Amino acid sequence: MNRKQHFIIILILGALSTISPFSIDMYLPGFPAIAADLNTTIEQVQLSLTSYLIGIAAGQLLYGPLLDRYGRKMPLYAGMALYILSSLGCALTNSAETLILMRFLQAVGGCAGMVAAMALVRDLFPVSETAKVLSLLTLVIAVSPMIAPTLGAYVTATVGWHYVFLILAGIAALIVLGIYTSLPNGTKPDTSLSLRPRAVLANFYAVIKNPQFLIYTLAGGIGSAAPFAYISGSPDVFLNIYKVSEQEYGWIFAFLAAAMIGSTQVNTLLLRRFTSEQLIKIALTGQTMLGILLVLGTLGGWYGQYSLILLLFLFLCGQGLNVPNASALSLAPFAKNAGSASALMGSARMGMGALASAIVSLLHNGTVLPMVGVMAFCAITGLLILLAGRKIAAPMLENEVEPAEVREAAALGEAKF
Repeated sequence: MNRKQHFIIILILGALSTISPFSIDMYLPGFPAIAADLNTTIEQVQLSLTSYLIGIAAGQLLYGPLLDRYGRKMPLYAGMALYILSSLGCALTNSAETLILMRFLQAVGGCAGMVAAMALVRDLFPVSETAKVLSLLTLVIAVSPMIAPTLGAYVTATVGWHYVFLILAGIAALIVLGIYTSLPNGTKPDTSLSLRPRAVLANFYAVIKNPQFLIYTLAGGIGSAAPFAYISGSPDVFLNIYKVSEQEYGWIFAFLAAAMIGSTQVNTLLLRRFTSEQLIKIALTGQTMLGILLVLGTLGGWYGQYSLILLLFLFLCGQGLNVPNASALSLAPFAKNAGSASALMGSARMGMGALASAIVSLLHNGTVLPMVGVMAFCAITGLLILLAGRKIAAPMLENEVEPAEVREAAALGEAKF
């Protein structure tokens, strides 16, 4: 392909990869306005985020086999159509219950783009260029959390929260046009693949019974659920408790997103001296200490708005070390079932994030404590699972891949927010 085609394909794949981050982050500043307009509570609106995360967790398991069986474009078109229709449903809803349902359907549709983009990178680019393309996509994904809430804040403040979902539907429609006109088909459909539940579940079971996958997926997944507790609780904390404006909240969110983006880049440098196992332990230990400080400080009334933001920034820096290294170690044992392992890992991570988000909503009491408490719990539990799992399963983990191979994979890890 020539340089122009190369650029257009990466642009489309980058747009597909950012659908979910934009859909998660762009409407956050509108939580109070949505609650007031739908005559409901903030905690009910928070459940629409939980339902979105559940939809992503379920959708990833759905699209993996479909993309292999029917080719890349047909499931992608179906997913994007569902995303657009459900986005319009979100914009037109008149109840919290309908919003929760529409957000679930929006996620199931939108994650088709996320899964298909990764598959198409493998299809369309030679092995020598894969790392470079993934790095470009990672950069696009990492920057989106800095743009989405700020854009959403200004849209909500000027024309209302309904237009956030209309804009998301319009962006998706433009992406579909780009897919139709400029994106190659990728790998052809494989009609020999079985979509019977028994065959799919057999592949998933072969992955789950691997001790290395289980330990790092659980430890990394529970640890990485902490930002979803922050995402769910931060609109109420900053907009209602600290009374910042929608625009100010957008900038606060962008600043805290920079913690994960920056630490992900630092992780690449640290991997030259440390192993992924060491970096995960460092990250979860640091987050555990900061989580305990956040809880104690909240109970003692030690923190104001700016000191809370500083501690949250330091806590979220740990995610840039946790996520890519846990992902690399989880997937390292697999060559044959890498697709199933990736789908299971992503689904588990989003499922744990959905649970953390739901717990913050259920514990809502008008204070900062539910948010920081769940964040601390995630870090502590992740660390305990890592330490216990490594000790119990040590004899079974003697044949892990060489650290250099894991380092290479971890350096390409994505910082999704």
